[in-house]
Amino acid sequence: MNSAKKLKVLMVSAEASPYASVGGAGSVIANLSKALVKIGCDVRVFIPKFGLIDSNVYPMDTAFVGLRVPTDDPTTPELICNVKTLKTDSGVTFYFLENQEYFEKRANVYGYSDDPTRFLLLSRGAIEFIKTKIFVPDVIHCNDWHTGALPCYLKSTYKDDALLKDISTIYTIHNLAFQGIADHRHVSELNYDDGRSRFGSFFSDRTLTLNFMRRGILYADAVNTVSKTYAKEILTPEFGEGLDKLLLELRGKLFGIVNGIDYDDYNPLTDRLIAKNYDVNSLAARSANKTALQKEFDLPVNPDTMVFGYVGRLDFMKGVDMLISVMKQALKEFDIQFVQVGAGDWNLIEHLQKLKQAFPKKVGIHTYPNFTLPKLVFAGSDCMVVPSRFEPCGIVPIEGMRYGSVPIVRKVGGLSDIVTDFDAVKLTGTGFVFNDFNELSLYGQIARAYELHKHPHIWSSLVIADMYEDFSWGFSAGEYVKLYENATTLRLSGGLRDGTLEGAFGLI
Repeated sequence: MNSAKKLKVLMVSAEASPYASVGGAGSVIANLSKALVKIGCDVRVFIPKFGLIDSNVYPMDTAFVGLRVPTDDPTTPELICNVKTLKTDSGVTFYFLENQEYFEKRANVYGYSDDPTRFLLLSRGAIEFIKTKIFVPDVIHCNDWHTGALPCYLKSTYKDDALLKDISTIYTIHNLAFQGIADHRHVSELNYDDGRSRFGSFFSDRTLTLNFMRRGILYADAVNTVSKTYAKEILTPEFGEGLDKLLLELRGKLFGIVNGIDYDDYNPLTDRLIAKNYDVNSLAARSANKTALQKEFDLPVNPDTMVFGYVGRLDFMKGVDMLISVMKQALKEFDIQFVQVGAGDWNLIEHLQKLKQAFPKKVGIHTYPNFTLPKLVFAGSDCMVVPSRFEPCGIVPIEGMRYGSVPIVRKVGGLSDIVTDFDAVKLTGTGFVFNDFNELSLYGQIARAYELHKHPHIWSSLVIADMYEDFSWGFSAGEYVKLYENATTLRLSGGLRDGTLEGAFGLI
């Protein structure tokens, strides 16, 4: 492996901020790439050119015209694509795979019946682009199920290609729950994908039942999750989503690296999206943001009223159903307010609307996507509540802590790595942590926070401790460089025996 200063990395992903960002993975790709460039790596990002990407806003050059991507289908043996490029001010070069039918004519990033075909095209398109020699990386960094086919292709279809054989692959699991478009929890024996067979045609019905996550885990040289605790949890049946036994067998190549945030973008001292700037030395100014937040949600303005916030997807995984239920009781008992920002499950939206109707002067909701309002919630709320059932990482508590909003979290996944429970005697810790996923446990931590908030001196010390926490991408980028080196070591040591599908498992 080359040194970090010369390391060439190609990130392949379905999304990357700001061009296409649906979930947290999009911001991870963008921020990690920028951080790797800062420490001397040559990083390029390869994503589809979706129709939602405005070329007027993001003017692109042409990198390659007429990229022929094989489909293994006798009727349509190849798809013709173009590759556009854009170099950002941060030094990261982006490549966009252009195809009218599968990317540009689609209104959304995900959610189509032919998503497996679309992301097989992305994975194989990235490989064919490397073969043009415009950019030949040392490492290909694949992300989530959408790129799980790429390591599999490299170790099968392209195993004898002289240009590709020295390239290492790592595979990042952002969320193990999503493994393809088939329901991996209730798949029939006939449709079960054990990862041993070749993909076949892009257009085969078989692609609809492929488990791309399994294949990415099997054939990548190294695998990581976005926190150390989640890397351990997925080795168990409770969190392993049916892949725990496979991950246990391959645990020697499994690692955990916690995500970070961009501390230039998330900076209360310079952020233009909040009402008044502040830092740890000017915390008194923070109260203006609570006033602005209360006004934004049409709530009574009172600096002494404690404000709890929730920012993120309205999702069963996030424990929003339990949060709403607990808030019904807490809002009755305590002088508190609750604000929410984020879209998601319609059933949860309906329950939030009912909560707002029951407590019109205590609850404010915004059940739509919004990329600016969360900053005001972080700056104006006293606590961010994240009661997840499971949580690969948990960026929202980090963002909240950066702005001085104290986290209330369940001790699960990445939340365990981010937040430590506050000790009122030793005055240590960064938030309020509960173990069991139940209403009583969450209610107890809300009550703890409410009582502690009555002691401004202690509360301020907790807020300052949170704001001093460092979860910037600099440290995580260094850990990824180590992972890239580990991937090369694992590849050179043999990995899957002779490095082929046949040698590892035998073809079906």
